[in-house]
Amino acid sequence: MNKSVQIINGPNLNLLGTREIEIYGSMSLEEIERNILNHNNQKSYNLKFDFFQSNTEGEIVSQIQKAKDKFNGLIINAGGLSHTSVAILDALLAIDIPKIEVHLSNLYKREEFRHHSFISKGVNGIICGFGANSYLLAVDGIVKLI
Repeated sequence: MNKSVQIINGPNLNLLGTREIEIYGSMSLEEIERNILNHNNQKSYNLKFDFFQSNTEGEIVSQIQKAKDKFNGLIINAGGLSHTSVAILDALLAIDIPKIEVHLSNLYKREEFRHHSFISKGVNGIICGFGANSYLLAVDGIVKLI
């Protein structure tokens, strides 16, 4: 396929594996990234990935904007910013590549404020509630969209 995908992770996802394990699981972000690369090889997708994580909203917006000309697809887990950031929504709406929103936990089994994601309107699809496997499902989905 020889296409490239940007994977963006937002605030506190650098703490995966040590933070609220009962909600987010015991796998670190680095382990999730390795699983994505292994999944890519096993499925022979031949995708190239660029992984980006930031705790800063503006950096995430800038990274989304850059993705427009550099990548064929984008997978984003904006973490808590999903529920607050119109700026990330606007950036997603401004780029015309396939986009998938990912969440490790099932947002609808959690606090009421997590039931709404501002950024969902800016993506092609949403995957939530499958733990670290949510990313692998997103990779499968982005392949179909690309």
